[in-house]
Amino acid sequence: MIIEPDIAIIGAGAFGTALASVIARRGTPVALLGRDGTAMAAIQTGRINEKALPDIALPAALTATADPACLAVAGTVLLAVPSQNIREATRSYRQHLRAGATLVICAKGIEQSSGLFLADVVAQEAGEAAVAVLSGPGFAGDIARGLPTAMTLACAASGSAERLTRQLSGDMFRLYASTDVTGVEIGGALKNVLAIACGIIEGRGLGESARAALIARGLAELGRFSTAHGGRPETIAGLSGLGDLVLTATSHQSRNMRFGLALGRGTAPASLMTPDAPLSEGAFTATIAAKISRDRRIDMPITECVAQILDGALSIDDAIDALMNRPLTNE
Repeated sequence: MIIEPDIAIIGAGAFGTALASVIARRGTPVALLGRDGTAMAAIQTGRINEKALPDIALPAALTATADPACLAVAGTVLLAVPSQNIREATRSYRQHLRAGATLVICAKGIEQSSGLFLADVVAQEAGEAAVAVLSGPGFAGDIARGLPTAMTLACAASGSAERLTRQLSGDMFRLYASTDVTGVEIGGALKNVLAIACGIIEGRGLGESARAALIARGLAELGRFSTAHGGRPETIAGLSGLGDLVLTATSHQSRNMRFGLALGRGTAPASLMTPDAPLSEGAFTATIAAKISRDRRIDMPITECVAQILDGALSIDDAIDALMNRPLTNE
């Protein structure tokens, strides 16, 4: 008897494949849904995603497919697509969703065109579907290899958040439930901007003391932005805030950190933001986060500097001078 998966993951990139693997490794049936029929057939047959995670053998309980019919039986659907594609993906697949399904956002960012958080974008497009957010310090390669990883799963209803953590956690993949959807989203989105800034520091050779200072002051920015939007302080101090910031701002596995590293070494922003370049979610988030902070009068000097560097309005040397010569104040 074929067991139809109750969990489906939209997006067959590295993170979607890693999540599907860790769930399927427990023997839980899961569908991994991608758009390219040829590529998904190759993954299903070869039991490996050569493009995204070439060294990870996929468990038997994972079904790779390009057929959205798998969504009709899935009670939990994870959206593992880039943040700026969340609206399109939700709109494209919503007709196939099972009534009462929960959509779990696995991207980290703010929609650049609207300034909306991703949970609001999905709510607009998916109508009555319940929305949750998965965020925190977890690289796809670590998760797929079964290395110990802890993240946060947020949903407005505490019972739903706890149910989803039980459903999606694995032996070495531990999820903590939260009801602070906004705080969890903001931590995931803004830490990418701060990771770019930390990459710039390393690329410019400014030292580890500068990196530590930026992480601490960046966390303060993150907290102010979150509080202004109704997020809770303890969320920013947890996995989806401080935890994710430390990971992304210190590891070369982070695309955002590598993006900043290239900027710090003199690469022009435009050459790092071509369609063929590795995706840096923070590059999209910086501009819209800076605009929101200006409109709402939230003090975000690091985010503002990153946005101006990316827009070509400020040189890196001038940004360093601006940050170091701000008026002295209490911490």
